[in-house]
Amino acid sequence: MDNQRMFLWGGLAVLLFLNIQTWQHDYGAPVAVPTAPASQSATAAPAAAAGALDAVPGAGVPPPGSGTPPAAASPPVAAVPAAIDTPSAAASTIRIRTDVLDLEISTQGAEIREALLRQYPRSKETPDDLVRLLSTGQKDGPAVFQWGLTSGGTGPEANQKALFTTASDHYDLADNQSELVVPFTWTDGAGLKVTRTIRLHRGSYAIDLGQSVENASTAPWRGRAYSQILRHWQKVERSMWDPSTYSTNGPEVYNGKKTQKLDLDKPDADLLPKGAITGGWAAALQHHFVTAIVPDGAAPSEYQLAVKDNNYRLAVLGPWQDVAPGASAEFKQKLFVGPKLQDALSDVAPNLDLTVDYGKLTPIAKPLFWLLSSVHKLIGNWGFAIIFVTFLIKLVFYPLAQTSGKSMARMRHIAPRMKEMQERYKDNREELGRKMMELYKTEKVNPLAGCLPIVVQIPVFMGFYWVLLESVEVRQAPFMLWIHDLSLRDPYFVLPAIMGAAMFGQFKLNPAPPDPMQAKVFAFMPLVMTVMMSFFPAGLVLYWITNTVLSIAQQWRINQLVEAEGAKRKK
Repeated sequence: MDNQRMFLWGGLAVLLFLNIQTWQHDYGAPVAVPTAPASQSATAAPAAAAGALDAVPGAGVPPPGSGTPPAAASPPVAAVPAAIDTPSAAASTIRIRTDVLDLEISTQGAEIREALLRQYPRSKETPDDLVRLLSTGQKDGPAVFQWGLTSGGTGPEANQKALFTTASDHYDLADNQSELVVPFTWTDGAGLKVTRTIRLHRGSYAIDLGQSVENASTAPWRGRAYSQILRHWQKVERSMWDPSTYSTNGPEVYNGKKTQKLDLDKPDADLLPKGAITGGWAAALQHHFVTAIVPDGAAPSEYQLAVKDNNYRLAVLGPWQDVAPGASAEFKQKLFVGPKLQDALSDVAPNLDLTVDYGKLTPIAKPLFWLLSSVHKLIGNWGFAIIFVTFLIKLVFYPLAQTSGKSMARMRHIAPRMKEMQERYKDNREELGRKMMELYKTEKVNPLAGCLPIVVQIPVFMGFYWVLLESVEVRQAPFMLWIHDLSLRDPYFVLPAIMGAAMFGQFKLNPAPPDPMQAKVFAFMPLVMTVMMSFFPAGLVLYWITNTVLSIAQQWRINQLVEAEGAKRKK
C-alpha cells in the first residue's frame, strides 16, 4: 500500500472520528452512579411544598439533639411543574451592578431573577444584547437562583418565600471599591433574625453568599441552608453545521472525585451520588457559560434533582445546625455565574474548571489550551497564537515528518520504475509483490511511513476542535480582516478555499498513485475536505492551513535533497 493510499485512509479516519464523537454525544451510555435508596427517589413532596417548582428542597428533621440526620431521614424532592412562580405583590426588585455583572434580585427570598454578563454580548453585531445566564423572560426559557434556610417544617424559616428588607433598591460598585456588600434582613417577629449577605468583587463572577442567624427567642432553632438552580431545559438536536450543539447543556455535579453529567432526557435523570459530599459542587451548564453552586468546602452537603416538563431543579443542602437561645450561626457558600474562564473557575473551587468539557480528548486539549493561552498572552491575537502553536507542534514532530517525507520523496523518485514493474508483472501478482518489496528495500523506502504523521495529526486536530469549540476565551476572538470570530465558521468561506488549494498542492507534490482511478479519488479528497471544513470554526481551518503549508515547505525541501542524492548516485 503506497503513501497516497495512507492519505486517503487518514482523511477517512478523521471523518470516522467525527462520526464516533457524534454518536457518543447522542447515544452514548451515561456514567453509572450509585442508585439512591428508595426513600430518596423522586416522589411527591410534603403537602406544603408539593407542586411548586421553587419548593424548598426535601429537608426532614430528626428529633432535636440527635445530631446530623442520616440520609434516610431526608424526604424526597418536590415535584416540578411547568413554570416558575411569580413573586408576591409585596416583593420589590433590587438592582446590583459591578464592572462585570448586572443582577436583578427580588426581596422575596433574595432570589436572583436576572444575571447579565456586562462584558459578553450575544453577538458582535448586537453589543447591547448581553448574555443572560439567569432570567425569567429569556427566549430559551426561565432560569433563577434561590437560596434560604429551612427548618423542615418544625419552626420558622427564612426560605425563598420570605420577604426581606434592604436599605436601597440600587447598588453600584464604585470606581474606588474592590467589593460590594449588599445585606438583606428578615425577622419572624418572635426573636429570630436572619441576615443574608451578597458580596461581589471587582472583575469576578464569583458571588459570596452568607446567611447569619441570630436567635433572640427563648426556644432553640434548628435548620440547614439550601440553594437551588431552577432552569428550563430543551433538548438540542446535534448538527455538524452548528458545532455549538455538541456542547453540554444541562446539570452536572462534582462529588469530590469526578464529575457526572445528568442526562435529563433519560429515565435515570434523577440519580445523584448517594449520601453527603464534601468538596463538591453543582452546576447548570450551557455553551461557554455556567451557573454553579459551591457549598462550604468543609461542610458535607446533599444534592437533589427534580425534572418535569423540560424544567429542572438542582439543589444543594448543607448540614443541620442547632442555634440555642441567645446564640448565632453562620451559613456560607458561593455562586459562580459567568463565562467558563478556566483560571477563574479554578480559583473558585477545586476542579470547577472541569465544566469546560473537552470530552475524552481532555488529555490532549488541556495542554493545547494552556499552550495557546500562554502564547496569546505574549502575542495578543488568538489567530496568530494558533499559527505559532501549529509551528511549535510541527517542530515537535519534525523528525517523524522528516523520515516520512524522505520515504515519500523516494517513492516519487522510483514511481516510473514501479509503473514499469506493474506493467511487466500485471499477470503475476505474487512476483509483482516480491519485486516491489525488493525495490523498497534497495531504495530504503517504507511504504507505510506516510501514514504516521497523519495518525499523529488526527488527535491534535480533534484537540484543537474541542479547544476552539469549548473555550470561552476564544469566543468572539478576532483574527484579521474578515475573520471576526475564530470560534465560528468563516462567513465567506475564504479560509476553507485556501485550505482546499493547499491540500491539492500537497497532493500534487507527493508521488501520484499508479492506478488512474485511485489518482482521481485522491485528487477529489481536497474538495471533500473543503466542503466538510467550511462549517468548522475558522480557527480550526486556520490550524489546518498552517499545518498543510508547513508540510508542503518541508516536503518540497526534502524532495530537493532526495533528488540531489539521486543525481550523486548516477555520477
